Amino acid sequence: MKLLSLAAAILAALICGNVSAQPQAYNIIPEPASLVPAKGSFKAAGAAVNCDPSIDAATLDLIRKFATRLSLVSGRNSSMATPVGIEQTLANSSVKGFLFLNDPSLADEEYSIDVTPKNVTVKASSYNGFSYAIATLKQLLPAEIYIAKAGTAKMTIPCCSIKDRPRFGYRGVELDCARHFFGVGQVKRFLDVIAMYKVNRFHWHLTDDQGWRVEIKKYPLLTEIGAFRSGTQSTYDRRQNDGIRYGGYYTQDQIKEVVEYAGKLGITVIPELDLPGHMLGAMAAYPWLGCTGGPYEVWTKWGVSDQVLCVGKETTFGFLFDVLDEMCELFPGEYFHIGGDECPKKAWEQCPVCQAKIAELGLTDGDGATKEQRLQNYVTKRVQDYLSLKGKKIIGWDEVLEGELAEGATVMSWRGTKGGIKASGMGFDVIMSPTDYCYLDYKQGEDDRQNTIGAGYARTKFYDAKNLYGFEPLEGLDEKSASHILGVQGNMWTEFIRNNHEVDYMLIPRLFALSEVQWSPKESRNYDRFVEKARAHFKIMDILGYDYKPL
Repeated sequence: MKLLSLAAAILAALICGNVSAQPQAYNIIPEPASLVPAKGSFKAAGAAVNCDPSIDAATLDLIRKFATRLSLVSGRNSSMATPVGIEQTLANSSVKGFLFLNDPSLADEEYSIDVTPKNVTVKASSYNGFSYAIATLKQLLPAEIYIAKAGTAKMTIPCCSIKDRPRFGYRGVELDCARHFFGVGQVKRFLDVIAMYKVNRFHWHLTDDQGWRVEIKKYPLLTEIGAFRSGTQSTYDRRQNDGIRYGGYYTQDQIKEVVEYAGKLGITVIPELDLPGHMLGAMAAYPWLGCTGGPYEVWTKWGVSDQVLCVGKETTFGFLFDVLDEMCELFPGEYFHIGGDECPKKAWEQCPVCQAKIAELGLTDGDGATKEQRLQNYVTKRVQDYLSLKGKKIIGWDEVLEGELAEGATVMSWRGTKGGIKASGMGFDVIMSPTDYCYLDYKQGEDDRQNTIGAGYARTKFYDAKNLYGFEPLEGLDEKSASHILGVQGNMWTEFIRNNHEVDYMLIPRLFALSEVQWSPKESRNYDRFVEKARAHFKIMDILGYDYKPL
């Protein structure tokens, strides 16, 4: 009787499709919306690659690169075959090899994969859909598919049926290149790994108190002076710095190069011009931007400066609009991040020009906001209106909710989820990015080898992959408010993160966990199964040369 009960329990678990019961071969991150295992495998080495003739040239190039890599690592040629139409293919099951088919019934980022011993049928309706399908195929293949040199690896794909689409449309990762500068090659390397896990937004933090990183032709001193500091705080003592000149910036041609590169990976770049605080990099170059007229210095320490833009002067807005003109030409995406966080009001309280502007606008204290906070609302609204003329929507950190936020703004909730809950309830779109889950620069454990800003300022909690994996972005929201949550973003601030290895170590495996929060249905997530998959992906990271913190 006990044996019969045990057999029944095992059978029930298999029928229910328990995620943890899946074979090791299906190590896909992020977990697909639906994966049904099947018996057998498809021999991919030397398999022909058939493409629907209606697939566009950019997508064909994507597929061709996959075929070329498969040929390289297996030592057998997977040639691009004569195009076959979707009607012909559906009617003729004798077609062997890979079949890439355009299916207009699928949503923009949706795809399906059906693997049988005879063929692999991939369907999507967009470049990104096919890109994600190929990313999944590569994860189904042996890890040797990631080796960029000739070999004779045995390339097989386990049979299965996958139907997949993202839970959230906005799936972002931020990299702070203002505190520490990362060259074009380093940024591309970062883009490569986040694209592997179906991230579709790269938030590029380009300006701050510690450095200005984007070339603006109308204001050359921004990079001649603002891009360099005289030293860097290298310990947790804010009075100390190493005294070594440090800096760098991106030319406009380099930015265009990164934007184009990201686009081919299915990633839209969202620039951040942080204002009206965090602007010492600009004020050091052009002191008239500040309330006191300077002199100012690019900050050599971490933290928040009391010196902010003088927003009572019209010349300040002239500067901002000129900078936005040039930046909007470089970044064609829909969104533009304007910061808005950590803007001390002390300088405005003491500035006669800003106080005169407050009086002119009739701003007063009350209803939970000071007149200086309402002055920041005025700045946000003017910048928002200007960017809307260029077809852009603004994103701001959750401080932009202080006072009155104009309709059409998107709030990035970083000080927990309360700001996001409040904003979504008010009808604003929201991106959840709370520090307690999504700050990738915080320590992952007490024995973490990496110094971080979080640990340096008396933080005793640690934020590892398991913690991030447990984040539920819609918790505490009713159905209407939940509809305003665009997605989730992880943030990599770089006060104490100086090079590729340190970025890798803080990013991986938290990137794996983040991708499942962003992409996978809540009910399909299983942490024990995730750990098994992550360990398999460490082999991929070893092949590609990325560092990581072991689980």
